[in-house]
Amino acid sequence: MTDEDAVSPGPVPDPAAMRKHYRAEGLSEADLAATPVEQFTRWFRQAATEAQLFEPNAMIVSTADAEGRPSSRTVLLKQFDEQGFVFYTNYDSRKALDLAENPYVSLLFPWHPVARQVIVRGVARRTGRDETAAYFRTRPHGSQLGAWASAQSSVIAARADLDASYAELAARYPEGEQVPVPPHWGGFRVAPESVEFWQGRENRLHDRLQYVAEADGSWRVERLSP
Repeated sequence: MTDEDAVSPGPVPDPAAMRKHYRAEGLSEADLAATPVEQFTRWFRQAATEAQLFEPNAMIVSTADAEGRPSSRTVLLKQFDEQGFVFYTNYDSRKALDLAENPYVSLLFPWHPVARQVIVRGVARRTGRDETAAYFRTRPHGSQLGAWASAQSSVIAARADLDASYAELAARYPEGEQVPVPPHWGGFRVAPESVEFWQGRENRLHDRLQYVAEADGSWRVERLSP
């Protein structure tokens, strides 16, 4: 028997045959909170504490550049309130450069184990430096160093270069010594223009209720066909 035979992975599963039959309770207009952030708070609490999902604050952030070419990546939500949803990144990263050209963004929370999704669409603006610094101070020491060590999204020759950069920083700022906030690193707050709450139902007849921002600051709720 050859080494190749010993590690044969077997047939590739057919994605068209993969399906789950959702039987969760539905979502009605009468169940909704007054604002999308209040409703998000309810679902986020359930995802984090009742369902105990792994990283319920993980969200897919989708941006597009000035030519409309999209890109997506998973980022961790770090704060949310009535003003919006906040995440942090390198301001020289692809996502940040996209947002500098086109501030419209989509956030997707894919809570698959509970057959729920939340989709936020809105406009991203940088957080203030004081707010950024306050959050940076809460990060583990290693993560603070990592923000300096990585020129996010740029091409590097080898992993060893990244490790060497981190080692140099670790020597300069040992554990217990304050790491300065990188000027090229900070937050984005996404002010929502619409927030959709998606609840999986059987027969693919899902419930989709969407809050849409009105000019007077109120929210209109509309039901979308699945």
